[in-house]
Amino acid sequence: MAFIDELKLRYRQGGMLLRLIYINIGVFVLLHAITLVLWLLGIDSARALTWVEVPSPWGELLTKPWTVITYCFSHYDLLHLLFNMLWLYWLGRIFLEYFTAKHLSGLYILGGIGGAALYALAYNCLPALAGERAYLLGASASVIAIVVAVAAYVPNYKIGILFLGDISLKWIAVAMVLMALLGIGASNTGGDIAHLGGALVGLWFAYAFKRGHDITSWINATLDTLASVVRRKPSQVGGPVGGTAYRDRRQASSDEPTEADLDRVLDKIRRSGYSSLTDDERDTLFRASRRR
Repeated sequence: MAFIDELKLRYRQGGMLLRLIYINIGVFVLLHAITLVLWLLGIDSARALTWVEVPSPWGELLTKPWTVITYCFSHYDLLHLLFNMLWLYWLGRIFLEYFTAKHLSGLYILGGIGGAALYALAYNCLPALAGERAYLLGASASVIAIVVAVAAYVPNYKIGILFLGDISLKWIAVAMVLMALLGIGASNTGGDIAHLGGALVGLWFAYAFKRGHDITSWINATLDTLASVVRRKPSQVGGPVGGTAYRDRRQASSDEPTEADLDRVLDKIRRSGYSSLTDDERDTLFRASRRR
């Protein structure tokens, strides 16, 4: 069990970017384990995927609304998982230079929802696709939302690519969108349509953020509420001491970083650089800068 304990420790200590990657890898392993068991029992192994992938027909989708979330954490093909996680890691690190970990998780989910929404609309409204049955699986829409968001926010940020040299993020985003457009009508039409949905969400996020509006705030508020319900202890529910007073203190401490907290973060930047900050420290710095 030492290996499992080590994974749990790495997950808890890792930032949001690594947590998203760990979740995707964990779901990948779990799906393969379940399908193997079903195959050994003589049961159709494809049943496992139907509970996490987005179906194209409206009627079936309405009976499985959770799939608009589960599909963007699920992969069945190893190369699909590998390429998505590599893009998520590379561009996610750049994203975190300008946004917080909560923005990353919120946009990941919102990009997935946007991809699923455009996919479902296309298969139920476009004559060329109407009546076709398809299923959507993978984190591509979520990943391209993050890529397009950071590219739209800092379009001239350059990264080095093997054999190509330094390329601006805006051209990488343009290339990904063009590949999705050119892929429509081929073997992965549904996936390419979802990519475009994720790209639109990423573009929306960047331009809204420049105007002072965070379109992921409602997702993070929902996640915070769910997390508080899961973590809440009996002594923290109800009562003048354990209930409202406790939540007020916690909310005040998370929403308003103190000068001491800010000085500590700035001192760490001077000593070790911005890249040494944890997700919580980056969040503190971001909230302090927004307040000022």
